[in-house]
Amino acid sequence: MHNNLVCYLFTKFDELNSIKEFIKHYKKHQSGSKHTLLICYKLLDKKKIIYLRKMLTNINYTEFIDPVSFNDYDFGSYKRVSKKYPSYKILFLNSHSYPLSNNWLKKLLFHYKKNTILGTSASNESFLTSLKLKKFYKIISFLKKYKRYKKNFFPFPNPHIRTSSFLIRGSDFLTFTKNKIFLTKEDTWMAESGINGLTNFFIKKKFNIYVINSDGEKFSKKNWMFSRTFCYLSKSKSLISDKHVRKYFRLLKVDRLKSQHSVWGE
Repeated sequence: MHNNLVCYLFTKFDELNSIKEFIKHYKKHQSGSKHTLLICYKLLDKKKIIYLRKMLTNINYTEFIDPVSFNDYDFGSYKRVSKKYPSYKILFLNSHSYPLSNNWLKKLLFHYKKNTILGTSASNESFLTSLKLKKFYKIISFLKKYKRYKKNFFPFPNPHIRTSSFLIRGSDFLTFTKNKIFLTKEDTWMAESGINGLTNFFIKKKFNIYVINSDGEKFSKKNWMFSRTFCYLSKSKSLISDKHVRKYFRLLKVDRLKSQHSVWGE
């Protein structure tokens, strides 16, 4: 018996093409490890779910219909999935993510041990440092936001794994989300890259946090940039693609350099 779960989240806010792209790449690239594919539906009406079931008849998967009737974002759904599968190693994938190479799950699981979290990309970007006053007449609201961001985010460099795709044991994720609620987009930003976000929470607990690239190489925090998985150089070694990974390669060279600077610094 395996206890590996690949959880793909699809919500009412997502376009059908997202799940079609995921299924296409999921079928194209062998995972290399036994697992259960869990497709999590969020805020979808019955008609949409029936349509998706017909579309997915050619793959083997388990269905999870998130019972909430409000949007508490990806983290809220991941929390409920973790509650159902606490003993599983869970690879969470948001709706815009899909594998890019064969043995993608095998490469991740090879590096998994107890008290470990594995990301497929990371960043040093900081919401606090990136905050800019664009119009002077908005200075009051800017100062309020700056005060809030200073409380909740470290300045650059702010190393954190990106949560578009990451692998964690369900019980560990529940420890992190136990007293957290996700009512706004800012709540999710704090959960990903905040002072008390996922990465910093588990660093304090002495967890090992690595980024794994498409070569199956493992990178510790000081070397996350050199994994070449996000906003670094012109060729990617991303194991899992997401919309921001793809967006970077659509940019002009000058804009790529700006993105590199925002994510990794000089």
